[in-house]
Amino acid sequence: METEPQSPALLERKQFGNHLPPPTRTIAPGDKLPPPRRVSSGSDSSDESDEEEDLKLKIDLLPDASRASRRLPLIDCHNYSEFNIHVPAYSAACAVSAHMVAVVTGHQLRVYDLSLSESPVMNLDSKRGDFGPKFKDLKLTCVEFRPTVDDADHGALLWVGTKEGHLLEVNLRPGTVTAIRPVIHAHSVVHMFRYGQSMISMDDTGKTLVFTAPPGADLDLATQVPRVTRVSEKQDFARMLGGRLWTSSRDSSKDLSAGSRGPYIRVYDVFTPGSVGRSLLPTQHLGAVSAGTMLASDLGRVYLGHEGGHISVWETGDGDTPPQCVEVVKISSSDVLSLEGVNDRLWAGTRKGTISAYDITSKPWTVTNCWMAHQNLPVLRLMVDTWSMEKLDRLVVYSVGRDERLRFWDGLLGIDWIEQELLKRETEFCTYRNVTALIVSWNLDSAKPDALNGAAENINFLQDVLRSMDRPDIIVFGFQEMIDLESRKMAAKTVLLGGKNKSSDGSLSQKVTTAYKKWYDRLTHTVRLAMPVDEPYTVIHTESLVGLFSCVFVKNTERIKLDHASLTTVKRGMGGRYGNKGAIISRFVIDDTSACFINCHLAAGQRHVRQRNADAAAIVEDDSLPAEGVGEGAAGYINGGDGSMVLDHEIVFLQGDMNYRIDQRREAVIASIRAGELPSLVVHDQLRKEMKFNRSFRLREFLEGPLDFIPTYKYDRRSDEFDSSEKARAPAWCDRVLWRSQVPARVEQVHYRRWEANVSDHRPISAGFRISVKSIHRDSRERVKVEVKARWQAVEQSLLGAARQYYIDQQLI
Repeated sequence: METEPQSPALLERKQFGNHLPPPTRTIAPGDKLPPPRRVSSGSDSSDESDEEEDLKLKIDLLPDASRASRRLPLIDCHNYSEFNIHVPAYSAACAVSAHMVAVVTGHQLRVYDLSLSESPVMNLDSKRGDFGPKFKDLKLTCVEFRPTVDDADHGALLWVGTKEGHLLEVNLRPGTVTAIRPVIHAHSVVHMFRYGQSMISMDDTGKTLVFTAPPGADLDLATQVPRVTRVSEKQDFARMLGGRLWTSSRDSSKDLSAGSRGPYIRVYDVFTPGSVGRSLLPTQHLGAVSAGTMLASDLGRVYLGHEGGHISVWETGDGDTPPQCVEVVKISSSDVLSLEGVNDRLWAGTRKGTISAYDITSKPWTVTNCWMAHQNLPVLRLMVDTWSMEKLDRLVVYSVGRDERLRFWDGLLGIDWIEQELLKRETEFCTYRNVTALIVSWNLDSAKPDALNGAAENINFLQDVLRSMDRPDIIVFGFQEMIDLESRKMAAKTVLLGGKNKSSDGSLSQKVTTAYKKWYDRLTHTVRLAMPVDEPYTVIHTESLVGLFSCVFVKNTERIKLDHASLTTVKRGMGGRYGNKGAIISRFVIDDTSACFINCHLAAGQRHVRQRNADAAAIVEDDSLPAEGVGEGAAGYINGGDGSMVLDHEIVFLQGDMNYRIDQRREAVIASIRAGELPSLVVHDQLRKEMKFNRSFRLREFLEGPLDFIPTYKYDRRSDEFDSSEKARAPAWCDRVLWRSQVPARVEQVHYRRWEANVSDHRPISAGFRISVKSIHRDSRERVKVEVKARWQAVEQSLLGAARQYYIDQQLI
């Protein structure tokens, strides 16, 4: 079969935005026909389009950050702050040794001693001739402290490289230039390293000089004859790792053919005369190498950070065996710009200004710490100050960001150790009381409240569900598909009015759609009738997002004990552009316990498990709530959070139409339901399977009560018959209530059940909880904290000893 020729007008197809027009294909006689386009079987009316599916499939499940601490690991070992040290981005280089900080930029060398002042104690400028009359207008490009035989001289002698190829030595004690090797490099010196009793310098043509002092003697720049070796030119990345020089160039990756692995990585043994560099390739195509490091807990491996958010892991091999790439891990949605092995954690800095610490002993990796280090701007460099352990009795890590700031961090993360110990002893300074919460979730399928008629299950539903607990302190209604998502007019109206549907007192305004107004009025009216007159309730939160609607009631006697009440929304439809899927997030602090309630609607479709997982990850890691500041546990937030993230809250409830299905044929599911064999279905439930087997699943640490009620989806309206339409969807537990608590014993589920109101294609569900909330006694907490800090000092000394020995073995001290 052959297609008819097209007219020139048709051939000139328009290009829309960045998207090329679809390709055409001419099928000649005898050619094999292309495979038929796959049609989704059993797809829902609310299934995502192919475009939406493709967008969501691009979302990688990154290392789990659900328990990561957001506390800044600040360190207080200097007399003066580093905040006034200016390190111009991309045009400057710096080196740190205990209190001493050296910064070179342009024609200047500035040296700070943070034990004496926050201002430079030395400022040498080549334009003034400070490096000698013959060396005016030098442009300084790199800097490093050189090794010394006498430990007392550590951090006193500085080597500086220049654009003109000179090497200079500066003695910081008298503040003078003690040696210069003019034009020892014919080109700009771009890298400089300290290794053992050697110094290595490299210029942009690949010429590398290795200066090694005789045993027992110090390096003498003026007289030392370096050994010359060659590496590839224009190395964007270079670092000494495990005694070898690892390099990579951005330009080399351009020569790779389509589909080839890359970038090229070259490793050189610069201390062995006559050795030849080895060229390596990762197991898959990656972005350019931006950083590299090793870990004390994993000496046989090198970790390289790449643009694109990947880390490649390499077995270092030996003299005869070249390094081999053994693993590639995606850790970030943005580039990994800096990387450092610190104690037993892998630290990485990204373009977004955050530094994350990863525990790589678990598979997949987990994020143990993540904090904003450089004001949402790229973290350009991460390094351990190896001399801080002997000079300051601390393991200091320093970072340099695009904000042109230098920051110091505690490499041992002592503040988190202290907070974990405080959590273990919390009963010594807290008192507790119980509050009750009732959570109701229902996918309405656009049903209005006046549809609750006919059968008693419909008429009495709201009253019955409210009386399923004895006067709960908190009542949370979370509805999905309150409006017809198939109605573009209704959905568009909701989007246009988004964020303007509440008046200043929190009540719904007249601009909101009729459906929201009717349900809001019905809920408030029913709560008023169902609850005792002497125990009134107040609506503290009400919010809508296209089809989602949340309404939170709190008993007035508890309302006065609430603080920091706030809410936000997360859009997940159409790649995050549209709110037909997403969540409404409500939070408050009661006494000193923070609680977060999420009403969600995840991606639909039998096969779309990964999209649902991505939606769940985006929702529980959302950080758009108003920040309330960080206090000494007073605000009730955990892990050093300020309340802006969902996971900052001590207790999180997640309810809604999560759309997870049962991985069995419709006939088998219905047969099991009729036979009362629900346990045999639970093992095939997608959500339970993800929680049990998917180690990167963000809801893995959430809990759920027993599924001892029959599936809530999908029914013919006003009947007990499962979907009899042409699509014949298999029954499933789409509607769920999950929870997570920092201390699991402080949340107890009282009931978990479904209700038989049948005006929607979903059955409503409810869950009741008894929650233990805490009140902190500040004086008692401070007393316990003093004891914990005293214990930390002993632990810190042990960790410092092990870390120092590692850096000695690696010849970095």
